[in-house]
Amino acid sequence: MGTPEFAVPSLKALLDSDNKVLAVICQPDKPVGRKRELSKPATKKFAESLNIPVIQPSKIKNNKEFLNKLKEYSSDLICVTAYGKILPKSILDLPSKGCINVHASILPKYRGAAPINWAIIKGETQTGITTMKMDEGMDTGDILLIEKTEIEFADTSETLSERLSEIGAKLLIKTIDQLIKDNLKPIEQDDSKSSLAPILKKEHGKIDWTKTALEIRNQIRGLLPWPVAFTYLNGKMLKIFDAGISDKSGEAGQVIYTDKNILRISSAKGSLDLREVQLEGNRKMDIKSFLMGRKIEDGTILI
Repeated sequence: MGTPEFAVPSLKALLDSDNKVLAVICQPDKPVGRKRELSKPATKKFAESLNIPVIQPSKIKNNKEFLNKLKEYSSDLICVTAYGKILPKSILDLPSKGCINVHASILPKYRGAAPINWAIIKGETQTGITTMKMDEGMDTGDILLIEKTEIEFADTSETLSERLSEIGAKLLIKTIDQLIKDNLKPIEQDDSKSSLAPILKKEHGKIDWTKTALEIRNQIRGLLPWPVAFTYLNGKMLKIFDAGISDKSGEAGQVIYTDKNILRISSAKGSLDLREVQLEGNRKMDIKSFLMGRKIEDGTILI
């Protein structure tokens, strides 16, 4: 059970292992882009290329038809990687060996829909993959295995997601192998050390220039590819995709230095040198292209 690109390596790993994949369950196709054309989830595309059955229920709770279909498979195990829905007890109890989740954080920290994004936004320097025995809560089940990785200074949620997806795939197979050998000793999570990683919303992108330059840069890195960090320049939304840090400071949100290659915005502590931006109504561009023919006065305030 998995939906986005993050789940594909886990599916590939299962197919390359000694285990048999009976079916792939993912979210329904969704409309994307301006034309709102239906787009298939990444796991569906991959499964269809190998003629693996795909099931896409719009809801899974109190869905007797879907539950009966799952019963027909008589599976030993359900593996879940970024599926996007909390499984009800009726499904959790189906497979003889239960349900295993591949979660992109070091649990109990960052339970929820966007653990990779929030780990970067919060300035963490380390994260990882946790495999766990699923229960009815949101990422609250007993921990099976953990593998850690460093969050590099240049990492974005996109680069970190790609790396964690590969780590997760390998850890899933390791977890299944040890589960079959009965070598796993589940560890109960310490709820007192838990934190949440809620689903991202557009408003999470709004930059507060009274924060430090490092905090804002973490926000920029953590909100790719969506919703993207943004501010307002002369009344127009300015999305920021990449920025470096300078130790120069001025009034929060103030343009403190410009030339043909630099647009420096002050925060409460330090400043940001914008590298890649997109002004409302324009395409995304590097800062040199953005500043070409566009005069932005020192002292201009971004809000």
